[in-house]
Amino acid sequence: MKIKHRKLMLLLSSLALGYSAPNYAAEKPNIIFILTDDLGFNQIGAYGNTPIKTPNLDTMASNGIRFTQAYAGNTVCSPSRVSLFTGRDGRYMSNNSNTVQLTEIDITVAHVMKYAAYDTALFGKYSIGSQMGVTDPLAMGFDTWFGMYSILEGHRQYPQFLWRDGRKIRITENEGGKKGAYAQELFTEEAIKYIKQERENPFFMMLTFSSPHAELAVPEKYSSQYALQETPYSGMSTGTASDKYASYYPEAVEKPNATLAGMVTALDDYVGQIIDVLKSKEMLDNTIIIFTSDNGPHDEGGANPEFFKAAYPYKGQKRDLYDGGIHVPMIVQWPDRIKKARVDDTPWLFADVLPTLADIADVDLNVVPRVRTNGVSITGLLGDDPLKMPERLLYWEFSKQVGDPNSGIIGDTFQAARKGDWKAVRYGFDAPVELYNITKDPHESNNLASTDKERTKMFLDIFNKYDD
Repeated sequence: MKIKHRKLMLLLSSLALGYSAPNYAAEKPNIIFILTDDLGFNQIGAYGNTPIKTPNLDTMASNGIRFTQAYAGNTVCSPSRVSLFTGRDGRYMSNNSNTVQLTEIDITVAHVMKYAAYDTALFGKYSIGSQMGVTDPLAMGFDTWFGMYSILEGHRQYPQFLWRDGRKIRITENEGGKKGAYAQELFTEEAIKYIKQERENPFFMMLTFSSPHAELAVPEKYSSQYALQETPYSGMSTGTASDKYASYYPEAVEKPNATLAGMVTALDDYVGQIIDVLKSKEMLDNTIIIFTSDNGPHDEGGANPEFFKAAYPYKGQKRDLYDGGIHVPMIVQWPDRIKKARVDDTPWLFADVLPTLADIADVDLNVVPRVRTNGVSITGLLGDDPLKMPERLLYWEFSKQVGDPNSGIIGDTFQAARKGDWKAVRYGFDAPVELYNITKDPHESNNLASTDKERTKMFLDIFNKYDD
């Protein structure tokens, strides 16, 4: 293996020159960022009381850091991913609706990792490119990619086509309504092949699953593990739409709860496969694995977040700026640095990922042209002696589309901000500010705006500053 050969040569050179060989735990780590789609805070075992089986993620949490106060970049897919890729929160975003896409002048986390000589890859859902060859993954810092390009492609669990490095590929196993190739499994297989490749450089890999987003579908070996109370979903099978999302997800689902639970268990299995191959290649110790979700749980295609208490203990779901829509699971494993498992309650959000990975890779963002981030590095938390981070403002903004969720017509804009224990939301520029002590009242049930007017005014001034 090439990397072992490099270590041997360094060791021999060190001995010949009369000084100790370097500590290889100090080498730049491989980084795997695993992003799920619409997975709720309480839908994996490590975060609470759920019937969904996630043994691999639970083990990962027991070997690393389970963050309890981590936030997505937004409450829907595209702005959350743009925030993640560019290191910006809603204050630095020109568009906080689900229509947002990367622009050709944006600098992404993949671009940044290239400054540290990382190999870069993306496998899975992309959905934030505006033009192939201009803002597709290859143009935005990735050496290779395989998966789904547009947002609507991500609605199919058994897609009839995918993309590889800008080339459209037929998935014949799924043509004509067949279900022979499950997208999440395909993404995992590609990721495993990538990990197994011989290389001289460390790698940064994004594995961006398009599940458990609707449509609800999964191989039977996962859904058959569950016998749950069910309300069948008819979609368009009766000729009449069963709900407002039925045109997107027309197929009937007899057991939607078992199917969704199986989708999450499948993801857990795929994470386990990634960890197993890292172990087999003796790469696990100096590989950072980050697992999270792009926003809160959904109620589309027969999904029932209330049944699973998917966002518990938080209020709301996808498309809400109450915490249920943005508060996400976040597990980080890095055996070389994190030797004592712990639970960490530091608030942070997707905008912090880019500066954090730049810090780990020893990239000075001051000398990266056009990079524009207002996130901060949380590297000080990623060890056994975490540094306390100063209190700061976290901010979100979501512009909801009118009628159809993909109408392209922007309606009300919602805002939320958190500072310390306090969280405020405003559901429209003309709506009143709601104020909550989010640590004492995670369900955001006791609005304190009328009794704590000074703090409410502080958040109102923040919201008004960014309401243009």
